Amino acid sequence: MTALILTSEEDVTADMVVAKLHEMGTPVMRLDPADVPDHVVLSAHYAHGDFDGHLSVNGQVLSMGGLRAVWMRRPDVPAAHAAHPSPWLTAETRQALFGMLFSATSRWMNHPRNADRARLKPWQLRIAHLSGFAVPPTVFTTAPRLAQQFAEEHGDVVVKSASGPPPGDSALTLPTPLIGPDADFSAVAAGPALLQRYIPKRADIRLACVGTRLFGARKTAGPGQVDGRYGDTEHTWEVVSVPERISKSVHEYVALAGLAYAAFDFAENEEGIWWFLECNQGGQFGFVELATGQPIAEAVALWLSQPKAAHHLCPRTHR
Repeated sequence: MTALILTSEEDVTADMVVAKLHEMGTPVMRLDPADVPDHVVLSAHYAHGDFDGHLSVNGQVLSMGGLRAVWMRRPDVPAAHAAHPSPWLTAETRQALFGMLFSATSRWMNHPRNADRARLKPWQLRIAHLSGFAVPPTVFTTAPRLAQQFAEEHGDVVVKSASGPPPGDSALTLPTPLIGPDADFSAVAAGPALLQRYIPKRADIRLACVGTRLFGARKTAGPGQVDGRYGDTEHTWEVVSVPERISKSVHEYVALAGLAYAAFDFAENEEGIWWFLECNQGGQFGFVELATGQPIAEAVALWLSQPKAAHHLCPRTHR
């Protein structure tokens, strides 16, 4: 039984998991949907009530009947590497590849249907509230007056990107600026803005959830630091114990979201409260493992190596 990893060619985090799968003796195929159809052969057969499908990558053949689990790591756009790419070819390739994979009975980390929903920041905050996390007051709006009222009520606020880097520039990292109520909010009318009350923090927390296993890491913040991705604080990531209350909320969150893997970001304030900032269903963990030595890649590999679930065609749904 084979584990399938869908990701781009350059992915160090995936490399770590592939190495662990090899150590465990679990067959693995690595595939970038961007390489279909020019460098990948696929075939799906539906006849006489039976289904079978095959993928062939660099001479390695994978039958859908032998597919144990699929890890949706960081795949590129289907057919992006084709000699003559086009929106039509991308749509046709997505239909063929994912239609075949969805027809199999493999386990998913994470199923694309659940992953797409989990990327939506307003939905994340709703599920975070339901799960019992401490969540900073937040507003999404295209009304400048409402944005200004929010800032006047809460004082300093941060402005975030809800969707991440702009399309076509996935390498770009957008900073999180801090603004006051005297700022000019007129630009909010040009596109939805995400404003959140600023949480003065003493540390950044990154928590990786793999199945039921939790791996917490903490990095002390610099004075007045807003975005933990910027600025050298002379501190590194260290292992941190996960409080029981946070553990309970994490498990509730991933159950509601239908996720097998999730990376949570928190801001720890001076009172020790972990404030929920976001949950990235495909977030990196390699940098945390390298800094702390926590066996996160091994945990992912173990999850992918487990026997596949009983026959089903649809992912679990949640309220």
